[in-house]
Amino acid sequence: MVTKQYASAFFGTTLAPTLRSLGVDTTITLGFSTSGCVRATALDATQSGFRSLVAREACGDRDEAVHDSNLFDLDAKYADVMSETEIHELLRRSA
Repeated sequence: MVTKQYASAFFGTTLAPTLRSLGVDTTITLGFSTSGCVRATALDATQSGFRSLVAREACGDRDEAVHDSNLFDLDAKYADVMSETEIHELLRRSA
């Protein structure tokens, strides 16, 4: 378990080295808020060298337009925004 104090689960934590030591190469980000913690964590995952996935239906924000625009931007630049079904299928194929 990693306790975060900032928007990104990577900033100021041992998450990246812990994941690397476990051989993890991909992260799946979900949570609230899409424009804050989800975006910061997904971006930092990419900047830390992980493939970054964001589960579309498992995120939310105070405003649907803000949520949608952040998912659009994340998908265009930093992460693969996927449905839960797509992520489950990807995990099944990888197992």
